[in-house]
Amino acid sequence: MSYVGETLSNLLHQTAFFNLTPGNYLMIVVACVFLYLAIAKGFEPLLLVPIAFGMLLVNIYPDIIADPSKMSNGVGGLFHYFYILDEWSILPSLIFMGVGAMTDFGPLIANPISFLLGAAAQLGIYVAYFLAIFLGFNGKAAAAISIIGGADGPTSIFLAGKLGQSTLMGPIAVAAYSYMSLVPIIQPPIMKAFTTEKERKIKMDQLREVSKLEKILFPIVITIVVCMILPTTAPLVGMLMLGNLFRESGVVKQLTETASNAMMYIVVILLGTSVGASTSAEAFLNVATLKIVVLGLMAFAFGTFGGVMLGKLMCKLSGGKINPLIGSAGVSAVPMAARVSQKVGAEADPTNFLLMHAMGPNVAGVIGTAVAAGTFMAIFGV
Repeated sequence: MSYVGETLSNLLHQTAFFNLTPGNYLMIVVACVFLYLAIAKGFEPLLLVPIAFGMLLVNIYPDIIADPSKMSNGVGGLFHYFYILDEWSILPSLIFMGVGAMTDFGPLIANPISFLLGAAAQLGIYVAYFLAIFLGFNGKAAAAISIIGGADGPTSIFLAGKLGQSTLMGPIAVAAYSYMSLVPIIQPPIMKAFTTEKERKIKMDQLREVSKLEKILFPIVITIVVCMILPTTAPLVGMLMLGNLFRESGVVKQLTETASNAMMYIVVILLGTSVGASTSAEAFLNVATLKIVVLGLMAFAFGTFGGVMLGKLMCKLSGGKINPLIGSAGVSAVPMAARVSQKVGAEADPTNFLLMHAMGPNVAGVIGTAVAAGTFMAIFGV
């Protein structure tokens, strides 16, 4: 009987109930909240579901992301190997290829001034960078944190890996993806606070039709120009434009379908679960994480503000032909930010259709965030 009792006792003590900390339970609750937001509210479910589930798993079984050197058999946890692909910047670059294959740059080509709105929305990145320095982060950590302001999760992960900020990658990625999913909640109050009802009602002229030749040349020209100026952007901008060239060339439909569907979703699963698994209670529940979450929110808010304010200036300079709401789409949460511009504009005037106009700054923001990341890499000699 003593053998049976000892065996049962050993089994009982191997359950998670005897090994979890209060912090683990808190993170499990957070994971469930994220799952609720993703499933019940539809907030970026493709991102939040794998992230939240990875968060859930690692706080029940921390060894799922354990380093091989810390395991008795020399074999790391499942998510450890997924996470290495994040650190090596492989998954973020592949995500960009998929985004490129799904993106129509036509609105940006038809209205090149959108590049300026996309650039203005990067204001949050630089504001957050200096605030992070003020709060005690070193230059590389501040740069990695500030990219959250671009509302671009893959770029945040890419830069954190390149700058050697692996310990901060989890909180940075979770903050970036969380704010991406909360775009419909965060942006509208800022947009409404800095625009008048009259400005929100402005109807913009229909965009011109973009030729097939223009669409084919665009990814080639952008790659040459941007990567010649900032070679460090090649992994992101290059993959983004390669995916887009697949789409627009019309001669590699199989590659387009693979990049935008099967490959994209596989990469999202690997990246999302590994990012979520980096948020163990031990790694996530600390003062640095709280600072990152606050800085990320401020960065995102200032990015929205910067885009809207330049939109207001363009509105005045154009004699009221540009609706400033499209400036908020300059953050690179594609296409969520553009949809928010459409929604806020439609609330002021149900007959107003801003979506295609907002897509220009939106896709420009993707390029702009990659350029900002490349700039930081160049500054720190990476």
